[in-house]
Amino acid sequence: MQRGEFLAVARGDRLADLVLRGARVANVFTLEYEEADAAIYRDRIAGVGKGYEGLAEEDLSGLTLTPGFIDGHCHIESTMLTPAAFAELAVLRGTTSAAPDPHEIANTCGMAGVEYMQREGLGCPADLFYTAPSCVPASAFETPFEELDASAVAEMFARGWCDSLGEVMNYPGVTGSDPEVWAKLLASEGRVKSGHAPGLTGRELCAYLLSGCDSDHESFTLEEGLDKLRRGMMLMIREGATEHNLAELAPLVRENEARSSRCMLVSDDLTARYLRDKGHMDEKIRLAIKEGISPLVALRMVTLTPADYFGWKDRGAVAPGRIADLVAVNSLEECRVQKVWKRGRLVAFEGRLVDGPVLRVSPPSVSAAKVAAPDAEAFRLPAPSGARIRVVGVRPGQVVTDHLVMDATIRDGAAVADPSRDLCYLAVLEKNRGTGRLAVGFVRGLGLKEGALGSSVAHDAHNFVAAGADIPSVITVFKHLADRGGGVVAARGDDTLASLDLPVGGLMSPLGADHVIEGLERTEAAARELGCPLDHPFMTMSFLSLSVIPELKLTDQGYVDLGRGGLLSLFADQIYFNLIQGEET
Repeated sequence: MQRGEFLAVARGDRLADLVLRGARVANVFTLEYEEADAAIYRDRIAGVGKGYEGLAEEDLSGLTLTPGFIDGHCHIESTMLTPAAFAELAVLRGTTSAAPDPHEIANTCGMAGVEYMQREGLGCPADLFYTAPSCVPASAFETPFEELDASAVAEMFARGWCDSLGEVMNYPGVTGSDPEVWAKLLASEGRVKSGHAPGLTGRELCAYLLSGCDSDHESFTLEEGLDKLRRGMMLMIREGATEHNLAELAPLVRENEARSSRCMLVSDDLTARYLRDKGHMDEKIRLAIKEGISPLVALRMVTLTPADYFGWKDRGAVAPGRIADLVAVNSLEECRVQKVWKRGRLVAFEGRLVDGPVLRVSPPSVSAAKVAAPDAEAFRLPAPSGARIRVVGVRPGQVVTDHLVMDATIRDGAAVADPSRDLCYLAVLEKNRGTGRLAVGFVRGLGLKEGALGSSVAHDAHNFVAAGADIPSVITVFKHLADRGGGVVAARGDDTLASLDLPVGGLMSPLGADHVIEGLERTEAAARELGCPLDHPFMTMSFLSLSVIPELKLTDQGYVDLGRGGLLSLFADQIYFNLIQGEET
């Protein structure tokens, strides 16, 4: 910064590079509107007030000028877009900064995946401050490409790839003083450490907070959110494509808006279509206002609050010295983004990028051997009459699942899928290390009447996951995924109905938003044809393997329920498990 020149502009003794005048300036410090001009010099705001003059001036009469929006927690890979394509869509919605956690590609590609994300993020129209993946694997019951230990976390910081520690999902490891988990925490000393503590309250929450992990985006009840606020946590209120927590948690802020300094709005997981058609942080503002939160308070929750949490004192407000990341909207209530400035330069205008696409970089290569699809015999689950089985229960709109116990449908001495009972096969095929290990269970709540759905997006290890009404369809899904190296697919019998290839780490497409959206729409339409009524069936499926989220999940190692001690058998009654194993009871 040229101090003397900036001081002269701030005093009004020197022309600013750009003056934005005539707008209502949204002040997120005092939660009021000001009739003021913003004087920009180089990439920063030099002054806010009346009477500034500039080499260029723009009249924003009738508009509201806000700080650039910030997403304090997201996973770019969930959009199936590369970082550059994500940033290009997000900035059209007013997002100028984000804190993505790249632990998805870290699971499938290791350190090379994190480096790729950081390199492609350079030069994007939104600043991407990556958090170092803390849980690769998320738990001991998941199989990533390679495990990233404390030395890997330290290396990510040393190389400048990451700025803070990503969500620490292994909360039993934190509260139980697991040495490997705590080594990563110590390697992050002095940095922000994001938390992940679904359902933790009371003494367990107190133990978790001793780690320094002082934020959480997994709260889904009012009581849980309030307890976390009272104990000093920063509450990240999540509103994603399939995870909707804002309506439940909004009363925390609506009833006491001072809490907005400790609450921010985050997206966590969005699809490309959602981002393009519904919005990003602009949509969070609209939804928060509909839930009764004051407009300026809602704005603060996507600007100053996340900036304060991450220690980004150079952004988050329209104020002297802050980076000139600015957004002009018609009003906060409607929040239609008209113009976006990044570091004082206009980058988006009425839904279009001012400049061309960002330069892409080559994606990482993965050395794991190609896996083969399993045969029908691998899906045979011998079971005696009267057996009761564990079933993953889908909760629409939530990442949490239910731990169901149901009577098995028995055919030819084996437990089988039964679409008439909304009981489908659920299978996970390990592909990151090329072992081809297969785990088979059941899922209820997908609504499939026939056929199968499959994906290489399966949090957090991202092995191949498939759900289906019959074994031949599931095998077809696995064959397609294995042949293409990843993607989403819908099949009926031996026929592939629709698919979208995701060759970048099995998670993303290099071909841009329109290609991804069109491919996903075709595949979701095929899912509906097979009977699935869910709005986002593949994103819903992606969480059925996430072992660190309650309750029952299926990974390549089998059924997992951390709340019940870890790995569990398919059969809910031990006697049946022993019979299948040929053991005496």
